[in-house]
Amino acid sequence: MTENIETTLRRVAEVFHLEGEYLGYREIKVGHINETYELQYLRNGQNVGYVAQRINMYVFKNPRIMMRNIDLVTRHIFEKEPTAAMHFHHTASRENFWITGGAFWRVSTLIPGIGIEDGAGADGMRSAGRAFGMFQGYLADFDATLLQETIPDFHNTRKRFDNLFRTVIDDPCGRVRLCREELYFAQSVRDLCCRITALWESGEMPTRVTHNDTKTNNVILDKDTLEPRCVVDLDTVMPGLIVYDFGDAIRYGANTSAEDERNLSKVALDAESYRAFAEGFIGTTAKTLTGIELDNMALGAVTMTMECGVRFLDDYLSGDKYFKIDYPEHNLDRARCQFALARNMIARLPEMNAIVREIYESVK
Repeated sequence: MTENIETTLRRVAEVFHLEGEYLGYREIKVGHINETYELQYLRNGQNVGYVAQRINMYVFKNPRIMMRNIDLVTRHIFEKEPTAAMHFHHTASRENFWITGGAFWRVSTLIPGIGIEDGAGADGMRSAGRAFGMFQGYLADFDATLLQETIPDFHNTRKRFDNLFRTVIDDPCGRVRLCREELYFAQSVRDLCCRITALWESGEMPTRVTHNDTKTNNVILDKDTLEPRCVVDLDTVMPGLIVYDFGDAIRYGANTSAEDERNLSKVALDAESYRAFAEGFIGTTAKTLTGIELDNMALGAVTMTMECGVRFLDDYLSGDKYFKIDYPEHNLDRARCQFALARNMIARLPEMNAIVREIYESVK
């Protein structure tokens, strides 16, 4: 951008007709993909917040599709429970986005409440599980075929593995020699992690509207009751598998370490957090779950953990084009951490399956 960011944000605010007296902005440095800013305004004597985002068009090749999906889903949720729906602002031409100088912008109202911080423990995971389970409930009668894929094959695990090993052959950055052990491990669990893809392709695993980025920090709680209020970050809402929404939440929130922990001895599945999320999620979705979904919840956690690790490793080998990094080996460290977590989960699959079944039997 040729102008400074505050000038750009003021222009974005004008285009989306934000009302009140502008007070300032701050960058929100959460997430690997988009640039996010909080705008503060004074309106009718009260502080009002908005969230302006510049969408990463390398990741989202067709952000118009993304915003159409978001519009359909938020409207449907609003009809069920207005306070549970995100609100995106529109331009004079009634579009919920604005393109200027090759940049794609959108603005939503900041939802009051508190977030679930990383490492919030069992209580936080249980609340997150309930929130994402309620999200599923609001959309249970929504026709998933109305949505388009925001990122084609986003959770097609087989293709993620195929992409990685094609990159290995090309070795565009000469980095394959630095991660042979990780590549051997990925190859050894490839068939296990592609089982769910096969079930989906055969039609045995039902397609649903899914969030596809079920991190705890994508949930807003009521600050007084601590009850789930809203699920945010809807960029990847599209047709998908409920076991992947469950699994990605476990991958992120039930890890005993940070996502990029370099000391792999610290990396393992936190059984208490796993059980807590399952209690919240299955407790609110049990009546709609199929047997094949229940049987593959735990494998979904393994699969999402490996898929994420494969994506980190592929990005590292490709020159770090997708995920933001803080240092040259960041994506390699992320991949190693995910693989260590997956290895621990695989050893504990019987335990993980038993917990899911126990919770389901108690609430069905």
